[in-house]
Amino acid sequence: MIAHSVEDPFYYLYNFRQVLDWVELRYPDLLDSEEQAFIRLFGELPGPAQGLLVRMVMRKGELFRTDKLDYAEIGCPHAALRPLLERGWVDDQVELELEQLFNLLRKEELARCFAAHLSRPRAAKSDLLAQLQPLQLPARPLSQWFPDFPERIVRWRLQSLCDRLRLLFFGNLYQDWSEFVLADIGLLRYEQVAFSADSRALRSREDVDLAMALHHCAERLEQGESPLQLLSTLDGLHSENPWLGRRRARLLFSLGQQCERLGEWDQALAVYGGCKHPQTRIRQVRVYERSERWQEAHALATLMSEAPANDLEVQALGRMLPRLARKLGGAPQTRRRAPAMTLLELELPIEHAVFGVEEAVRRYLAESGGQVHYLENALFNSLFGLLCWEAIFAPVPGAFFHPFQSAPQDLHEADFRQRRSELFEACLSRLDDGRYLQAIRDCYLAKRGLQSPFVHWSALTVDVLEQALACLPAAHLKASFVRLLQDIRNNRTGMPDLIQFWPEQGGYRMVEVKGPGDRLQDNQLRWLDFCREHGLPVAVCHVRWRSEAA
Repeated sequence: MIAHSVEDPFYYLYNFRQVLDWVELRYPDLLDSEEQAFIRLFGELPGPAQGLLVRMVMRKGELFRTDKLDYAEIGCPHAALRPLLERGWVDDQVELELEQLFNLLRKEELARCFAAHLSRPRAAKSDLLAQLQPLQLPARPLSQWFPDFPERIVRWRLQSLCDRLRLLFFGNLYQDWSEFVLADIGLLRYEQVAFSADSRALRSREDVDLAMALHHCAERLEQGESPLQLLSTLDGLHSENPWLGRRRARLLFSLGQQCERLGEWDQALAVYGGCKHPQTRIRQVRVYERSERWQEAHALATLMSEAPANDLEVQALGRMLPRLARKLGGAPQTRRRAPAMTLLELELPIEHAVFGVEEAVRRYLAESGGQVHYLENALFNSLFGLLCWEAIFAPVPGAFFHPFQSAPQDLHEADFRQRRSELFEACLSRLDDGRYLQAIRDCYLAKRGLQSPFVHWSALTVDVLEQALACLPAAHLKASFVRLLQDIRNNRTGMPDLIQFWPEQGGYRMVEVKGPGDRLQDNQLRWLDFCREHGLPVAVCHVRWRSEAA
């Protein structure tokens, strides 16, 4: 599947037809009778009607003025609307609320329409609405609001159907039709992954309904709806589909956090108890703590300490257990003291603050020699992404659903590496015999610019790549890559801000920069611990600004 040239005025129609063909080919067993009829009847529409329908699909909202549906390639909007009205896909007898009318009409039109009711007709549009709202005017057709209005207002009635078709194509509702355009103009380019018969995001009609329900619940949560109301909606909505299971877990975790913010401790615990999000156990302990249920908090934290799920839990337990022991009056436990780290204390001129603290330190270090780059997480992630490209983009069942994916859907799952174990072992083994150098260079040239969850193309110039390959020991790269694979969600961030290369000597060091009042974050502390444990040279630089008067 390829996007159509945007030079064709009907490019958007061509792309929409591709989506319908794709869905009809890959998901025929999941389409209901309404969706099947729509796909069939859409193909029978005249070209202008097809074009206008797709224009409405891609616009926000469902209410449109006919003079706002004027497109050169379509021609007369009234003629293009006629077949859509005949099929009932568009309605021109719309009952409009006052607020809807205000969203559609311009200020001067509203002033004429409500001249008899307005005491200040020249006021701002929002003030005009405020003047009319106390009248509690009931909804009515446009012809009754404004008999002399020269245009019609129509309602597009099939947005939810088209959203379901978009869901089937993308496997989500955060991607939209603009993906085709961005791909066509070259702004976004994707790896081409082979799709097998089982490469489908949704496997049953129940999956489609659940995906839509989860999306609507997430929207309602963002709009401030009560967690209890949303939980009642989610109750009974389950699926064996792992992709939907992950989405449901993320939504439940968000609901639990909202319950915490509201101080609804028992409800938060109930939500977390049925949630499989990787941070659920940490949040449960915190809820017990915040509700002063120290025994239960300590019991769960102790259980977690017997088999921590990841470094995040280890770090959290290092704080929780001593704190809980004190609350229970037991023998005080000493928190693990962080090993000594290399510190750089810099006092830089205040005028350098305009560059930002990281750039100011980069410039200072560059004066002492070597090549210094502000890359933060970009470098090690990019080298990993290049070395393991074929493993990351392997056509594992359920990982890729459509041609606009920048990453496999199971990227953050615990079994991501296991499902591709042989491929990752083969990629990482190149670090043991030197083959990694050419493999990374070859991938850099072959895949340059393609979307990747790891490779930061804008930061990884050829010079940076060659300096990194010359200065970073293979053993350091392998240790870092193995750690990254252990917990991609949490370990792909927190790496030191700067890296300093000395290509002539084949050496390097990393530097984490902290300005006045700034402190190390948890993910940064975990990476610093890892660097010290595995011998990666790293320092923490604390910056103070020196004023001219000092």
